Amino acid sequence: MSQSRSPQARPSPAARHAAAVRRLCRADRRLAQLIRRIGPYCPTLTRDPFRALVGSVIHQQVSMSAAAAIQRRLRAACGGRVTPAALLCLDGEALRALGLSRQKAEYVRNVADAFSSRQLTAARLRRMTDEEVIAATTAIRGVGRWTAEMLLIFCLERPDVWPVDDFGLRTAVGRFLGLSETPPPSAIRDVADPWRPYRSYATWYLWRSLQGPVAPRIDG
Repeated sequence: MSQSRSPQARPSPAARHAAAVRRLCRADRRLAQLIRRIGPYCPTLTRDPFRALVGSVIHQQVSMSAAAAIQRRLRAACGGRVTPAALLCLDGEALRALGLSRQKAEYVRNVADAFSSRQLTAARLRRMTDEEVIAATTAIRGVGRWTAEMLLIFCLERPDVWPVDDFGLRTAVGRFLGLSETPPPSAIRDVADPWRPYRSYATWYLWRSLQGPVAPRIDG
């Protein structure tokens, strides 16, 4: 009588990261040098999609230090944990007092509304493809493609995201390629094709080439 096979265990995050990095090093010698200089792949992840989206909105067009300060104040105002219900208890004036612009105060409340009404849920987002996640989240006023891509990288851990609209990434790519000016999104759209299906990893390493020991993060 034949025996049924036990299901294979999913590789650990460390094993997946190591496989991705090996693939990138084989694909591009210059990128391999960058990876060796920076060291292990270790992004700061935010497991909760709601907090990840709120964090991404806060990080739009402000410095990392300013965003971190706003997030600390928001956590305190929410009683230590940012949830849809807690955030919706803060009106626009209260959110602006924390350092959010009028527009961003509206946007984070829109995100909270979407999760409070269960228009979006963590489980549903994790079942979606990358483009489905982008479509579902950008349907919320105030959430653009960049914000959705940060969710994919720093929360859902999708391996093949290439956020060409990110100024930091374009700056890093320009330096990596030895360009005299920061390239526009259209100029780098195909640069990472040899790095598929691990462009998220390449993105993180390129960010780190600018940030030094400080890695991009969106934690809420």
